[in-house]
Amino acid sequence: MTEQDRDGVADVSTGESKETAEGAAAAAGGETTRENTGEPAGGTDGEAGAAVPDGTAPEPAIPELVIISGMSGAGRSTAAKCLEDLGWFVVDNLPPALIPTMVELGARSQGNVARIAVVVDVRGRRFFDNLRESLADLDAKQVTRRIVFLESSDEALVRRFESVRRPHPLQGDGRIVDGIEAERDLLRELRGDADLVIDTSSLNVHELRAKMDAQFAGDEEPELRATVMSFGYKYGLPVDADLVVDCRFLPNPHWVPELRPFTGLNEEVSGYVFNQPGAKEFLDRYTELLELIATGYRREGKRYVTVAVGCTGGKHRSVAMSEKLGARLAAEGIETVVVHRDMGRE
Repeated sequence: MTEQDRDGVADVSTGESKETAEGAAAAAGGETTRENTGEPAGGTDGEAGAAVPDGTAPEPAIPELVIISGMSGAGRSTAAKCLEDLGWFVVDNLPPALIPTMVELGARSQGNVARIAVVVDVRGRRFFDNLRESLADLDAKQVTRRIVFLESSDEALVRRFESVRRPHPLQGDGRIVDGIEAERDLLRELRGDADLVIDTSSLNVHELRAKMDAQFAGDEEPELRATVMSFGYKYGLPVDADLVVDCRFLPNPHWVPELRPFTGLNEEVSGYVFNQPGAKEFLDRYTELLELIATGYRREGKRYVTVAVGCTGGKHRSVAMSEKLGARLAAEGIETVVVHRDMGRE
């Protein structure tokens, strides 16, 4: 399966090599050697290693942490590779019980390991018990952590496993769909706790990397990032949507012959949509509602929200509404990306 394949996000093979915990341990070992030779204890960077005026060494900075998990074949390795390219220290298939140790080693690296991404899966027998314990430990240490969950439809996952002729890690003597069902049940609680859910069912490698870049490439973490996604109900609801908006109460430009060939990006189509009774009022009031929700999300520490705007085919009304809604959110200081999932599928 090539990178250009639409299903190229699948990381069915678990043999992809990443930086390992031993690498960080070696870095930490170098730190210990310098301490034994009498050099100043390490801090978070070259300057932070120096002693403060009262003669005590500063506390080491705790690295930022991202935990990448999700369905096997949904693109975990691709997401991890993207973070690696952005300068993150990536550890693949790390047992959850070792996550706090990994963070501690990063804190002892004199700032060389300031951002850590850990890929975890459910093959460990005590996966969730260990993960809960590790997350509680991280929270007690006030570690800034985020969970990224890679989701995909059963059909896409089956297609990806069949294309590389590999069994699902949990299927045992059963079928691929049996393994997928078992894994989905095991991951349901983790998916609910995720800060960011990405559905890769219809994404290729480049599109998944673009989503990861949009969330992690910035120099500074914004307070809240929003994705406004138009979609067509006849193609199904987006599984990664936090909020769903239905625009089918507006007249459909599809039934206007001169507008049918165009999309909601066209000025005439957009004008037609927003000249309908209730369209502008809906945009105004829903924007106010999102501002209220955004305030609550910030207060609860939620950094990402996906608003799905739907119409019948995802071509006219939802596209026009998504563009306007995205512009409104951006004007309110929310970093916003507008995506049109089903535009062009007809």
